[in-house]
Amino acid sequence: MKIVITGGAGFLGRKLSEALLARGTLAGLEGRGEPVTQITCIDQLEPERPLEGVGYVRGDICDADVLEQAIGDDTASVFHLAAVVSGQAEADFDLGMRVNLDATRALLERCRKLPRPPRFIFASSVAAFGAAPRIVDDDTPVRPLNSYGVAKVIGEYLVGEYARRGWIDGRSFRLPTIVIRPGAPNRAASSFASSILREPLQGRKAICPVAGDLAIWIQSPRTVIANLIAGHELPPEAWEEGLRVLNLPGLTVTVSQMVAGLERAGGDTGLISWEADAAIEAIVGAWPRGMKTARADQLGFRSDRDIDAIIRVFQEDESQPGGGQK
Repeated sequence: MKIVITGGAGFLGRKLSEALLARGTLAGLEGRGEPVTQITCIDQLEPERPLEGVGYVRGDICDADVLEQAIGDDTASVFHLAAVVSGQAEADFDLGMRVNLDATRALLERCRKLPRPPRFIFASSVAAFGAAPRIVDDDTPVRPLNSYGVAKVIGEYLVGEYARRGWIDGRSFRLPTIVIRPGAPNRAASSFASSILREPLQGRKAICPVAGDLAIWIQSPRTVIANLIAGHELPPEAWEEGLRVLNLPGLTVTVSQMVAGLERAGGDTGLISWEADAAIEAIVGAWPRGMKTARADQLGFRSDRDIDAIIRVFQEDESQPGGGQK
């Protein structure tokens, strides 16, 4: 079976490709396990370290020619991970809407034209919630308060509509903040949640722009990938009629608890500089502090045990050859 991953040159796309290569099979259009015969990654950037056995198409996912090149008629599954991150989407409205919304519609339109409806996995976000209780449940309405969250919510509705019409087998998953991301800080409002752990663990300085009592909903990259694959493998009948969105399990931690975990792991907490940034705190502070994920729990999705386990995942995965730790 052929699989397409948007944002495939990014860290999450690479980890998904690695996991799919190691797994070797996925549920096909008939629901049976089939060998993964081809993985194609679409991205505007070249991968830093191309994976053997993975094809790469460089280009704009709003471009119909790029999508037609990457998504052939035999495509069975699409994982849509590409996005402009929250802080950048808030700073550049046009760019954010073009990539986070227009490209999602273009991708869905390409899938609509395929001879057989592909399974379509959409990576949504906790940012879908804004004006919401600090702890949300499966039925809490989404009321995003920033451009990134707005685009994600519209994307969820589009995935649901295309699924309702039978053009795709669509599934949207609201991901917690992913911690610890490897590499350099990016323009996501939540980027600090990784950098205040990653940089000190590697002997570098980091800036924390929020207060220590700020609580966030997080999940390790390893668990995110496992849950995305688990979501792909769910049979269509596992979904309630008209329901194509799922909140994924996570872990609620305060920034102070994260720093305490860093210290237990041997990181130098003195390398963290506390410099308040009202814009970042306004975005991240509007997100839920946690979720009651009864539906996902019943379907077997998993979460990380604690912040110490999340830090160990980073130390184990990113210290491997090619993993990225320096």
